[in-house]
Amino acid sequence: MIDLVAARDNPVPENARVVHLRARDGRRLRAAVFPSAGQARGTVALFQGHNEFIEKYFETINDLRRRGFDVATLDWRCQGGSGRELDDPRKGHVDDFADYQLDLEVFLTEVMAERPQPWFALAHSMGGAIMLDMAYGARPPFQRMALVAPMIDLAIVRFPKASRWLAETLDMMGLGGMYIPLGRGVSMLEQPFEKNRLTTDPARFARNAAIVQQKPELVIGDPTIGWANAAFRLMGRFAAPEYPRRIRTPILCFTCGREEIVSNNAIERFAGNLTNALLIPVQGAKHELLMERDIFREQFWRAFDAFIPGEMQA
Repeated sequence: MIDLVAARDNPVPENARVVHLRARDGRRLRAAVFPSAGQARGTVALFQGHNEFIEKYFETINDLRRRGFDVATLDWRCQGGSGRELDDPRKGHVDDFADYQLDLEVFLTEVMAERPQPWFALAHSMGGAIMLDMAYGARPPFQRMALVAPMIDLAIVRFPKASRWLAETLDMMGLGGMYIPLGRGVSMLEQPFEKNRLTTDPARFARNAAIVQQKPELVIGDPTIGWANAAFRLMGRFAAPEYPRRIRTPILCFTCGREEIVSNNAIERFAGNLTNALLIPVQGAKHELLMERDIFREQFWRAFDAFIPGEMQA
């Protein structure tokens, strides 16, 4: 299990503590807690997207701690510092998104249970999809959720229907552990900044790339066919109008104007059917809003500060 990694311009926040978890199915997970300097106003659980890792969020963690929150976070199974399922450690594979609910289960019982209430969730991309899946299945333990570019559907897929059919067919043929067609074991953070779809901020991109250069084990490559098929199944459920109407937790949702990974149209439709939600578009930002330039991050923090802890009730 990997300890927290400090890199250029990215020191480990003070008083950090790594927690080693084991999910009910035996998967090893890396989690960490970051207490606030004084009396905590509550705890923010921070949930990353696909192919992310705890170290990317040190800046955001410090931003939250300065606001008086304890922060708890984890690396999802098969990425970051958590255990892998396949022999190739660059393959972040799952057979079903329900597996991520096992990660949440042990995280809530062994990490969050010790943190001060009230609890709030801050989730990005795939993490947002996992939060919505939790909120649909049962009342989540979080009073409010802030979702950044949640993975309701994908914009990066050029032919959605054909891609879904191909992923399901290849998965049924036993090829779920292979990379998607034309996929490879290289992270976007190992490619030139000019080609990235994540951020317009070269300094923050370089900071995250420096973490990967120091500890390449933290990243994975393109999705596997099995992961893609599992994601398509979940996103297919999101498309049903009754799905968001069943979710009662207050939600603050962000879209990014220069989004290339997830579908802003799908997010807007989904948010429009939620019973208790506010949608904030951030024009000019790419997919990773929390890794963006200050002009975009400041828009996020103004909305976040107005929403959490807030007074709106579910």
